[in-house]
Amino acid sequence: MYHSKISGLGYYVPENVVTNSDLSKIMETNDAWIQERTGIKERRHVVKGDGNTTTTMGVKAAKKAIERASIHKDDIDFIIFATLSPDYYFPGPGVLVQRDLELSKTIGALDVRNQCSGFIYALSVADQFIKTGMYKNILIIGSELHSTGLDMTTRGRGVSVIFGDGAGAAVLTREEDTAKGILSTHLHSEGQYAEELSLIAPGMGKRWVTDILADDNPEDTSYYPHMNGQFVFKNAVQRFSEVIMEALKANNLQVSDIDMLIPHQANLRISQFIQHQFKLNDDQVYNNIMKYGNTTAASVPIALTEAWGEGKIKEGDTVVLAAFGSGFTWGSAIIKW
Repeated sequence: MYHSKISGLGYYVPENVVTNSDLSKIMETNDAWIQERTGIKERRHVVKGDGNTTTTMGVKAAKKAIERASIHKDDIDFIIFATLSPDYYFPGPGVLVQRDLELSKTIGALDVRNQCSGFIYALSVADQFIKTGMYKNILIIGSELHSTGLDMTTRGRGVSVIFGDGAGAAVLTREEDTAKGILSTHLHSEGQYAEELSLIAPGMGKRWVTDILADDNPEDTSYYPHMNGQFVFKNAVQRFSEVIMEALKANNLQVSDIDMLIPHQANLRISQFIQHQFKLNDDQVYNNIMKYGNTTAASVPIALTEAWGEGKIKEGDTVVLAAFGSGFTWGSAIIKW
């Protein structure tokens, strides 16, 4: 059985920077309030007419990852795209990437809908495909366009100040040396809390499409994300800790073996809580939520790409990825770089 390794990484974020001060001009909030609760200073939002969509941002990140993997785009055998904000209700963005990359092969494309833990789930699926020998090079993308679907008023500030737009990508490649690459992945869900972090509409189970078209109700908040912040925080810190320990134990590793932890960038306070709990120093944990906000499925690959690009991840390092989010879903991966 083979192992899989990350052979190329890339990310893309829109040029438009939205600071906390910018948000204070359109809703009742301020920089101190946002930083105290989330650690976020700024985020990136698309601008109308800039050509950015969930798919196009993903393609830009993918092109960088493919180039850094030193392979040709037609060497890609399969595409996995993680997002909660697809361009269309259907089809999903995976097939749009296959088209926009102008791939010569009619390879398969899979869409993953696991929100904040989407990239970890996608990584796990790709890892299994490669381990069994089915594919050699798999393109994984996490991309989100949140800004056009947020309630950018005082009513929605508790959620809207958190999220940003962006994309990250990785190429997963077959590795003959089973001491390297992805050592294991661990996935979980707890659907009983699905509505605690959710966007209910438009959903086929909510009401008939004819009712949606006929009902122009500005007070209908089901079209905006809902989050029970304190409840999510409480569950996140618990599940982050559990799934990190699960991964370490599965590989006979200790917390002291972690060279770099890349947590999903949901809230800086969550990351700091986990860092303190595991007694990790600042060089062992990478955070960039301060400048990008929560980019959901894109947050782990963006942070991983930046950490690698800054030389904070080196060959032979033990890297832990972990995420928790809507569903609830959570997961982790341990990589020997």
